[in-house]
Amino acid sequence: MPRLYLVRHGRAAASFAEAADPGLDDLGRSQAEAVGAKLAPLGPLAILSSPLKRAQETSAPLAALWQRKAVIEPAVSEIPSPGHMNFAQRAEWLRAYMGGSWRAATPELAQWREEVIAALASRTEDTVVFSHYIAINVAAGAALGDDRVVVFRPDNCSVTIMDTENGKLRLVERGHEAETKVN
Repeated sequence: MPRLYLVRHGRAAASFAEAADPGLDDLGRSQAEAVGAKLAPLGPLAILSSPLKRAQETSAPLAALWQRKAVIEPAVSEIPSPGHMNFAQRAEWLRAYMGGSWRAATPELAQWREEVIAALASRTEDTVVFSHYIAINVAAGAALGDDRVVVFRPDNCSVTIMDTENGKLRLVERGHEAETKVN
C-alpha cells in the first residue's frame, strides 16, 4: 500500500491575512532544509507540491537532494476563500470556518475537499506531498472519519504520514503540532 508523507509548508513570509501567495521567510527556508534532510533517507520517492510558492519552496531542498522535480498538483493547494474578499476579510472568514465542520461547506468547498481526498487516496506509489494546513486536515479528517474542518494543528514542516488502501486514507502518524496563526 502506498505511503504518503504530507508536509506542511515552511513558515511563510506573510500570513493569509497579508498576501495571496507568499514565499518562505528565512526561518521557513531553514525548516525546508531540515525537513528535506529528514526525509532524504526515504527516497527518492515521488514528490507532489501545491502550486503556491511556499509549498514549492519547501519542496525544493528535498527535490534537489533526490535530483527530481516536484510535480505540481493543484488539488493539494490552499483552501479557496469564497467570493471577492480583501486579505483581512479572508483571514476573518478562515478563522470562523476553521471552528466548523464540512457539513456547512458550500458546494465549491465541498468539491475542493473531495478533490484533495481523491488526489491523495488515488496515489499508487510512495509520495511526499508538500501542502497546507487545511488540506492536511482534510486528509486527516477523511482518514479518521472526522467531519471537523480542523482535526489537528500541523506545525510548519511537520510530516503527517498516511497509507492509502482501496481508495481510502489511513492515518499512520500525525505531524508535530503547534499553536499556529492563520497563514
